[in-house]
Amino acid sequence: MEREIFREFLYKKGLKLTKERQRILDEVFAFHGHFDPEGLLKSMRSRNIKVSKASIYRTLPLLVESGLVEQVEKNDKHAHYEHTFGHEHHDHLICLKCGAVIEVFSPKLEAIQDELCRESNFKGRTHTLEIKGYCCNCKETR
Repeated sequence: MEREIFREFLYKKGLKLTKERQRILDEVFAFHGHFDPEGLLKSMRSRNIKVSKASIYRTLPLLVESGLVEQVEKNDKHAHYEHTFGHEHHDHLICLKCGAVIEVFSPKLEAIQDELCRESNFKGRTHTLEIKGYCCNCKETR
């Protein structure tokens, strides 16, 4: 399903689903968790999947724009991503020390967001919430 969505998205942009883009898409959807471009490249190369670093860096923004992937966090070094198509919505708690990403969901928070949109006569489509701080392991060492 995600392959057809991506193919259609690329077609509308005048692009093609090349073998390399297809390999990247397949790898992203085979992995269930957060990833960064370098980790994705390393994983693919460790299994002898031929892909260039440049193709990964060019394909990830297309996957984000298509709605299949979200950029979870961008820090000084690089961005982290996760595939979201077919997954329930969630937000993130991000540890500033160790980089741990904890997925959370709050029905109360979702209701507040819906209320804010209604009060502002705004049609919300998506949102991203990141709370940055220290996980239970790192706050003890601070």
